Amino acid sequence: MQNVHHLTPEARRAFSALLPLLSRELKGLSRRDQQLFLLRLERYFQDLFDGVQPIYGRREEFGEFMERLACLMAQHYRARPEELKILDVERDLTPDWFQRETMLGYVFYVERFAGTLQGIEQHLPYLQELGATYLHLMSCLRPREGENDGGFAIADYRNVEAKLGSIDDLENLCRTLRKRGISVCIDLVLNHCAKEHEWAVRARQGEARYQDYFYMFPDRTLPDEYEKSLPEIFPDFAPGNFSYYPEIDKWVWTTFNEYQWDLNWTNPEVFLEIADIMFYLANRGVEVFRLDAVAFMWKRLGTNCQNQPEVYDLLQALRSCAKIATPAVVHKAEAIVSPDDLIKYFGVGKRFGKVSQIAYHNSLMVQYWSSLASRDTRLMTHVLSEFPHTPPNIAWGTYLRCHDDIGWAVTDDDAGAVKLSGLAHRSFLSNFYAGQFPESFARGEVFQHNPQTGDRRISGTLASLAGLEQALADRDERQLALAIERTLLGYALICGFGGLPLLYMGDEIGLLNDYSYRKNPDLAGDNRWLHRPFMDWDKAALRQAPNTVEQRLYQGVIKIIRARQRTPHLNSTYEATIVEAGNPALFAYVRHHPLGSLVGVYNFSERFQQISATLLSRQRIKQPYDQLEQRFVEVGDTLTLAPYQRLWLI
Repeated sequence: MQNVHHLTPEARRAFSALLPLLSRELKGLSRRDQQLFLLRLERYFQDLFDGVQPIYGRREEFGEFMERLACLMAQHYRARPEELKILDVERDLTPDWFQRETMLGYVFYVERFAGTLQGIEQHLPYLQELGATYLHLMSCLRPREGENDGGFAIADYRNVEAKLGSIDDLENLCRTLRKRGISVCIDLVLNHCAKEHEWAVRARQGEARYQDYFYMFPDRTLPDEYEKSLPEIFPDFAPGNFSYYPEIDKWVWTTFNEYQWDLNWTNPEVFLEIADIMFYLANRGVEVFRLDAVAFMWKRLGTNCQNQPEVYDLLQALRSCAKIATPAVVHKAEAIVSPDDLIKYFGVGKRFGKVSQIAYHNSLMVQYWSSLASRDTRLMTHVLSEFPHTPPNIAWGTYLRCHDDIGWAVTDDDAGAVKLSGLAHRSFLSNFYAGQFPESFARGEVFQHNPQTGDRRISGTLASLAGLEQALADRDERQLALAIERTLLGYALICGFGGLPLLYMGDEIGLLNDYSYRKNPDLAGDNRWLHRPFMDWDKAALRQAPNTVEQRLYQGVIKIIRARQRTPHLNSTYEATIVEAGNPALFAYVRHHPLGSLVGVYNFSERFQQISATLLSRQRIKQPYDQLEQRFVEVGDTLTLAPYQRLWLI
């Protein structure tokens, strides 16, 4: 291969050294496949090298590491099914496939949606009716028995949770869904594994090789130094960040729970193991990896051990590996962090657009709930307008609820910019959504109260937090209608902001809090199971029954999804620019597009609100047409919005 002028001299030497080895590894493949692999290796080698060299480049065995990694990529490419190689080429030609306005994500625990992987197939008509093109199958890989942090304590990355089926069932499901234009996403936990994983078992048996896969300490000296700057993730039931194991007389780093051992990414063997697993699952048909707990992957004394620069190098390297060997795959970073840190998971500076293709827009979610409670969007407008520009090749994962709790990621600086106290506002939000604030419409529960920091996160389903549960209990039709409108306001926001909207299972039919978790000893200590109910298929059947709550919600959601599908302005390539609405109850943005601008306006109050028509005239919208209702909108000097009304004006 001659086209290596874009490589630095050091990378070019490393690349050239691999070619004889790869020639042997690729032998027997068709000439087309050999050329495609080597072309991709050329294209992404610099990104790969720039990711691994700062981490492992000073080791004597760095050359050997690069050889093993190259062989690993070639071997998995050889084993890649032909239909997936064709998908690779398709994705090479359409790299914006996950950014399109036709994309819609649906997220669920497999057991709670369909019982088993095979059971999902019988609900395909429902998913296709909804318009889902991306399914996030949660708690899919085999976790430890008993308590397992909602499935995120993985005991075996290469097998499926036994009660859900087999790895072959996962492959067959991926194939079935792919034929229907639906991509499968699963969780790949990068920060830790279960203490029952083979690596941890062998480490506890004293094998030095596997002890190096983890952070282990002979006494409390270093752990105590680290603890001085480390937060506690679960202070209620997992205080501290280290656990003692008498059988090896060592302290092990356990950020989340005693049974979840943090992986030592300073060890290149860990990188090779995870890359091998990633390729294996990609060859089974997985198209999206939700990279879990990535913010915690690198440890540095004197810091909170989150969002360290090496994390972005590692993620860039893993993404480059995928682009070379399994290019149909995209990576989604699970980084629930502050806006300043969040943007780095797409890549900034030298890593611009090279880290992850998708990341959760945690701030949009938090600001939706904040504005809903306060009926005031000034904080939302300020926070979202401060976001730096994103690379053109990424997509936000936009969402209102997920399997996790809601943490109030509102900084003191952002609150102060709109003359609020950060501490007081966070306290207000916790009180409001726990139903402890006067006239609150919400029914949620506080999760992980930390008296030292005042942090109180919130659990609850979308419907219960938006007021549906309270309205049904009170038999209050007005409040019921408002709860439905609040929910639809949120759906219009995540579908119209740009990105990949992620709908959490059952929210579209208004599933309420599930209090049955309290009776299960494996779940009772974690009230996040409050908002992880089983799918109620009887309620889902009511989506077609006139005047039911389910029908009113579901049809409203469908209307928003269909409007999104016919609005090219919502392709993620085009960013939303936040604008001042001139009314604290309203939130507005502009999306510029070659077809013209789209103005999104959202009323976050239960009262009629007005906005100046100047906002539209500045965008050269003389006769505004609402994509949501498919009608022209009357406008004079001002535009009036009904309670919780949302407009997509072109």
